Amino acid sequence: VQLQASGGGLVQAGGSLRLSCAASGRTFTGYAAGWFRQAPGNEREFVAAISWSGGSSDYVDSVKGRFTISRDNAKGTVYLQMNSLKPEDTAVYYCAAKYVGTATYRDYVRTVGYDYWGQGTQVTVSS
Repeated sequence: VQLQASGGGLVQAGGSLRLSCAASGRTFTGYAAGWFRQAPGNEREFVAAISWSGGSSDYVDSVKGRFTISRDNAKGTVYLQMNSLKPEDTAVYYCAAKYVGTATYRDYVRTVGYDYWGQGTQVTVSS
């Protein structure tokens, strides 16, 4: 599956952005998904993840209460709503996906082990 991330941009501290990750030409059913980010000089880090059904999600501590991950499987899209942005949120944000199937026992959040990655979208937060 090919992933296309969009929605990044330049925003002032305290502002909001919504990132989107679209799976080309297909639904997202059966795919666990997540968002990662990489700031200059830093390693890529986990930001948020959502189970294939959308029933479970998880976040890195630094974004809890400010970011919300969601998905629309019929539209083949995963979103990351980012509120109360801080300069330290500045990074390239990447979406990722992993096919896990639709069995109930596979419907959990994954923070590692993704197989498909989008191209990244730049988020810059000015102080």
